[in-house]
Amino acid sequence: MIISQTPLRVSLLGGGTDFRDFFLKEGGAVLTLAINKYVYVILKERFDDMIYINYSKKEIVSSVFEIQHELVREAMRKTGISKGVEITTLSDVPSEGTGLGSSSSVTVGLLNAMYAYLGMQVPAERLAQEACEIEIDILNKPIGVQDQFIAAFGDLCFIEFHTDGNISITKVPLSIEAKRVLVSNLLLFYTNRTRKADTILKEQKANIADRKDELCRLRDLAYEGYQALLRGDFDRIGELLHENWLLKRRLASGVSDPQIEEMYETALRAGALGGKVAGAGGGGFLLVYCPREKQNAVRTALSQYRELPFMLSRDGSKIIFNINSY
Repeated sequence: MIISQTPLRVSLLGGGTDFRDFFLKEGGAVLTLAINKYVYVILKERFDDMIYINYSKKEIVSSVFEIQHELVREAMRKTGISKGVEITTLSDVPSEGTGLGSSSSVTVGLLNAMYAYLGMQVPAERLAQEACEIEIDILNKPIGVQDQFIAAFGDLCFIEFHTDGNISITKVPLSIEAKRVLVSNLLLFYTNRTRKADTILKEQKANIADRKDELCRLRDLAYEGYQALLRGDFDRIGELLHENWLLKRRLASGVSDPQIEEMYETALRAGALGGKVAGAGGGGFLLVYCPREKQNAVRTALSQYRELPFMLSRDGSKIIFNINSY
């Protein structure tokens, strides 16, 4: 039996510039962090040759090509596992529609567990690249490439997407205590609904050519945020988050709505310096940056919304249990 643990993520600055349609022409960058909320993949060898898959549904099939769960199907095809396994996925938060990068964490976690089942230890960069191939190249998901990399690498990262297609991952060189202080100023509140990101992301992707100026500024915000962290100017992240949100709302029509706007304005009035809806927008979690002395006021103002406490996950996807019959 193999169990992989893969973190979800909170993207701070630069989201949207990780679409290939943009960064292969202009270059992109994001400031993002893995959080201690996880996707777990349990993979167990079966005595027979059947394939069992357990998630919000249960599938029992005899061929990889019959699998409805497309991430499981393509991860099995990628790794060459074809029969005689039972695969279960579990998540600390709703498995989709939260804006915390869960689908990419599932894909990275599946690949990691499957390679471990085959007796292989695969580097984080390969896990991320192959997850991108599955989600973007094979399944044609309208997404960028940051989620796969932060899920694989973990920690607080500054990621650059170069016009030649290369991707540079820099773990932000702050002390453990400094990272703890930064993350303690970030609060996540559930908007009380999930959403299908594909519709928003398809529109956002289609709008890339017309939103070049906004996207270039979003990319620059990630660079400014990285420099602010190196200076120890954490409150600057809150201010940049606010500008990031104002720009992000212009990328697609479904990113925000009156309820989200009211929620965000309520947080600002209570003392938050900035924030954004996690992921594509339209629902899921609202992230706000708030100095410690104002956090109780923000929590009171948003008391009708459930908070998700979190800390930084220093590790990316990893195998936490391995009893292999091979």
